[in-house]
Amino acid sequence: MDVKNITVLGSGIMGHGIAQVSATAGYNVVLRDIEQGFLDKAMEKIKWSLDKLVSKEKMTQQEANSIYSRITPIVNLAEAVKNAHMVIEVVPEIMELKKKVYAELDAVAGKDVIFASNTSTLPITEIANSLSRPEKFIGIHFFNPPQLMKLVEVIPGEKTSQEVIDLTQEYVKSVKKESVLCRRDVPGFIINRLFIPMVHEACHIMDRTDATMTEIDSAVKFKLGFPMGIFELADFTGMDVIHKATIEMHLRDKKVIFPHPIIEKMFNEKKLGQKSGEGFYKYSDEKYERVPLTEELAEKFNPIQLVANILNNAAWLISNKASDIVEIEKASLLGLGLKKQLFITAKEIGIKNIVEELNQLSSRYGKFYEPDPLLISMQ
Repeated sequence: MDVKNITVLGSGIMGHGIAQVSATAGYNVVLRDIEQGFLDKAMEKIKWSLDKLVSKEKMTQQEANSIYSRITPIVNLAEAVKNAHMVIEVVPEIMELKKKVYAELDAVAGKDVIFASNTSTLPITEIANSLSRPEKFIGIHFFNPPQLMKLVEVIPGEKTSQEVIDLTQEYVKSVKKESVLCRRDVPGFIINRLFIPMVHEACHIMDRTDATMTEIDSAVKFKLGFPMGIFELADFTGMDVIHKATIEMHLRDKKVIFPHPIIEKMFNEKKLGQKSGEGFYKYSDEKYERVPLTEELAEKFNPIQLVANILNNAAWLISNKASDIVEIEKASLLGLGLKKQLFITAKEIGIKNIVEELNQLSSRYGKFYEPDPLLISMQ
C-alpha cells in the first residue's frame, strides 16, 4: 500500500503540528475537527508557523504556500476520510472519547485505511479491540511540538500486522523524524515509562532528605546530562499532562510508578507549571524562563536514587521485551534530550551500587523498589 493521503483527526497543538509536518513532506493532508472555528484557528497557526520559517530563510514563500495548500480543513468525518490511506487521531487522552471517535471512523473509512493513534499513555490493544480491524491499528506518539521534536514512538497492539508497522515506520522516516519501536503495548511506552516515575521519585527524595529543589535539579542537569532539572522539566511539560499520565500508567501497572500526592495536589490547585505561572517553581511572565541551576549546587546532591529509578524502569522495558538498550538510548537522546547515555551514567555510578541502593529503598519503602532481574544480572 502506498500512503499518500493522510487525514489528521483533531486540530489542536499536536494535530495541526502533525498536519504541517506531513504536508511539508509532500503528503496530501485533510485536517478534521468538530467545528469550523477550531479548524480556522489551526490553519492560522500553521500559516504563522510557515511564515516564521520563511522569515528565518528556512524555506521560500513559494514552498510555504505549496505546503499550506496541501492541507484541507474539513468538518464532515465521512468526507474527511473519503480518500485517506492513513488516519492519525489526535483527540484528547480520554479512552471513552477515543473509542467513540473510532466507532464513527470504523463505520465510514475504507477497509484498507490504517488507523494511528497519537496517544502517549492509553493502551493500544484496548482501543484496537473496539474496532472491526485491530490489525490495521497502531500507536504513533509524536512529541510536542511535532514541528521541532525528532522522536516518534511507534507502538503496535497485540494484533497489529507487520505491514502496518513497516508502513508507519516508513511514514515517520518520510516526515524526517526518528522512530523508536516499543515492541509491546506497555504502560507509558518508552519515554513516559522513564520520565513520569522520575518526577514522583524526585518528590519522594525531597521528603526523605534535606536536598533542595535546585540542588536536585542541578545534579540532574550537570551530573546526569539532562537538558534541565527534573522539576524544571515537569513544569515545562505541565502538571496536567503528568497527572493524566500518572493515573493511566498506575491504573495499568502498580509497579511502574510510586505516586507522590503532591502531583495530584498541584493539578487540583491549577499549579500546572510554566503554562499557569506556577508549578514547582514560580514564573514571572509567559516568556520562557530558566531556573538558575549551577554546578556548585549539583555537588551538594548525589542523584543515585533518581538513577536507580530510571534505570530500573529501563531494565524492566528490556526484561519484558518492550525495548532494548540501543532503542532506549536513542529515545532518551531524542525524547528527553539527554546528553549522556543512561547506561554509561549507570556504569560510572556502578550497577552494583545502584542495585544496593534499590535493595535499601525496597527494605525501607516496599516492593516498588525491588531491582529488576536484569540489573541484578549486570552487576
